[in-house]
Amino acid sequence: MIDAEEKIVQMADLEIDPAQIAAYIALLAEEIEASVDKEPGVLMLHAVSVKGSPAKIRILEVYAGRAAYEAHLKTPHFLKYKLATANMVKSLDLVALDPIAMCSK
Repeated sequence: MIDAEEKIVQMADLEIDPAQIAAYIALLAEEIEASVDKEPGVLMLHAVSVKGSPAKIRILEVYAGRAAYEAHLKTPHFLKYKLATANMVKSLDLVALDPIAMCSK
């Protein structure tokens, strides 16, 4: 069991170029699937868009700890995503979060 205090929990708030949203979503879905499948330290990645504003993307990220997060940033699949989407992302803000109650089925 991983202690909640060790986890890295953050929300990525992104604004995507509306003309490239379909391509961005395809790359994001590929990256999320690879990260969750291949990295034991990636506990959860959930991506959503703001209702009525598909270019406003929010990603809830949960990592087992600082080492898992830093390792994630160096993986081939993450680096591919960052490079391929660099001209699609108009803004990115990472918000550090404190977990309160997190549960899923």
